[in-house]
Amino acid sequence: MEASAVRASPEDDEIKGERKRPRDEAEHDGMENKASEASPLPITTEGEMPQKKFYRSRAHCNPLSHNDTFEYPTQGAEKMNWTAPQFYPNHPLLSSSDDQDSPLILPNVLDIGCGFGGLTIALSALLPDATILGLEIRAKVTEYVRLRIAALRKDHPGEYQNAAVMRSNTMKFMPNLFRMASLYKIFFCFPDPHFKRKNHPRRIISDRLLSEYAYFLKEETGRLYCITDVEDLHQWHVAKCNAHPMFRPLSEEEMKLDPCVATMIVETEEGKKVERAGTSKYYAVYQRLPTATTVSQTHPIHSGNFFLS
Repeated sequence: MEASAVRASPEDDEIKGERKRPRDEAEHDGMENKASEASPLPITTEGEMPQKKFYRSRAHCNPLSHNDTFEYPTQGAEKMNWTAPQFYPNHPLLSSSDDQDSPLILPNVLDIGCGFGGLTIALSALLPDATILGLEIRAKVTEYVRLRIAALRKDHPGEYQNAAVMRSNTMKFMPNLFRMASLYKIFFCFPDPHFKRKNHPRRIISDRLLSEYAYFLKEETGRLYCITDVEDLHQWHVAKCNAHPMFRPLSEEEMKLDPCVATMIVETEEGKKVERAGTSKYYAVYQRLPTATTVSQTHPIHSGNFFLS
């Protein structure tokens, strides 16, 4: 015996509170929900100071992984437009020159692994004639620094126009972004120690990378700064830099005369954390030596300089 299907009337649905809506009405509401999900309101309005709690990210990142993408000019650093809106559209040098003889704007001070931008912003005021670029591999942290600089530019007209931030992996893409002998200073502040021996190739200062940094730094005047709160990592920095034929360490007296050293020690967010914890900071500064002809007389170049165990 077949069971007969009884169809409920619209009145029954209304009584139960379950009246079905027309299909087109339901689809319209679904499209609205998807649209609202696709375009959420920004956490921070452009020009307002961002709150750090919304932009925190993991402190550790594998720079040798291939699970992320970065934008960079494939035809070389000469194709990089540093006056684009996200970098230095109102650089002080642009306002002080006529249109027919516009200066070439290039970053000449790098804060590699800039974190939340404390040192990048401090260097902007300390070195008003320089062009400061913070480089950060984490997307959320980079966006925080970008918004922070934008807010400072809005609150202090004419200031901080020589500072910018860029998301990049400097262990891979520096040759795509910067020209030979174009940098005065490179800062490495509290980099990831990568404690495990198998992860030492991830360290930002290494035999191979020091040769790249020497290529980008100006001869005789270029300087490399490194600071950490991990003594073993500091000893690694010193060993690698001392062994490299294109660098010489600055003496204590020379470092005292460099105002960037004091700024590096106190202005980074990690440095302030270390200060609150009462632990030690270890730092060193290295000068870029002149050409290989001069260097070979005092620091003979051989494979042992570059491939230390």
